Amino acid sequence: MTPPDPTHADPAHPDGSAAPVDVAVNLLWCVPGEVGGSEQYLVRQLLGLESRAERFAPTLFTLASFVDAHPELAASYPMVVADIDGTSRPRRVLAEHTWLRTRTADADLVHHGGGTSPVVGGRPIVLTIHDLQYLTHPEYLSPSKRRYLERAIPHSVRRASVVAVPTDYVRGTVIDAYGIDPQRVVVVPHGVEPTLGATAPSEARLRAAYGLGDGPFVVYPAMTHPHKNHRFLLELMDRHWTDPDLRLVLPGGQGAAEAQVAADVAGLGLSERVIRPGRVSDADRDGLVAHAAALVFPSEYEGFGAPVVEAMALGTPVVCSDQPALADVVGDAGLVLPLDLDAWADALEVVADRSHELRVAGLRRAEEFTIERSGEALAAAYELALRVGR
Repeated sequence: MTPPDPTHADPAHPDGSAAPVDVAVNLLWCVPGEVGGSEQYLVRQLLGLESRAERFAPTLFTLASFVDAHPELAASYPMVVADIDGTSRPRRVLAEHTWLRTRTADADLVHHGGGTSPVVGGRPIVLTIHDLQYLTHPEYLSPSKRRYLERAIPHSVRRASVVAVPTDYVRGTVIDAYGIDPQRVVVVPHGVEPTLGATAPSEARLRAAYGLGDGPFVVYPAMTHPHKNHRFLLELMDRHWTDPDLRLVLPGGQGAAEAQVAADVAGLGLSERVIRPGRVSDADRDGLVAHAAALVFPSEYEGFGAPVVEAMALGTPVVCSDQPALADVVGDAGLVLPLDLDAWADALEVVADRSHELRVAGLRRAEEFTIERSGEALAAAYELALRVGR
């Protein structure tokens, strides 16, 4: 669905004045480095929203660690910091129902960016839902988290004036799952900033720092969550991608499958060919992606898959699974393959043969995902919420 056209919205403030709309953005759920692509998704939307400062005046309600991690947002928007670390779900939910509620009581609009909202509060609400993994892959969540989401998300959807989602695929699943009016579910796509990769180190420096040798390397930047499917790549390295000089680089934090990934690397005898640096700086991550022979992305489930767009924007060929959201995002600008080892067996040879073609196609495709477009789509969602109300 195309986001509503903001030019058709009433330009006046809800009280009839020309003052900007006060938007309270709930980011208490966003623990930097722990929530994956959802973090960058919201950050880039808000960066894109800066162009609408005459209309919207967001205040970000967040964690101290978020302020430290995102000085670019702290320079643009006022931030109100909660005295919690965000890692305890019960404490965060309590803070949303008490601390956040009192501090957003005068806001014209509240944007809950983490997929759930408090059960109280009467302002127009924009709710961002990143995916519905708890429905599609409940086996990958802890019982407590699954039970929480089974209660919280349907209630939050019912309360929301507008639900914002990253792709048409997620939009369809939300409409089907909750029977919500399709006009109230809008796509706010990811955006990539034009400065992506500007501070990345040289290839020589990265090779030395990460022990990559002189041969080709491919990269998969992802936390070790079960649905990220690291095992698939490790089996490829063992059975098909057997070039002794090839390196598979796996930057990313530790998820629920961390112990299994570590055991698989050791059990398959891949310790020298698989590089696991853990979480790396944004500059190093961008550099590793930019200089890789390919970004390989065998995820079993995504709401969007930001790394594939980042790779295309950096001119790196993409090989990804045919999971619906990834297929929609990549289109014909990369290799979109079923999760079958034989189907991926010669993928790197195909990439090498079509390298220039894939790089050009990827760069062209990435031009469709800018922070300006993301910010405009978010502004349109806000306008719709003000009209719909609750």
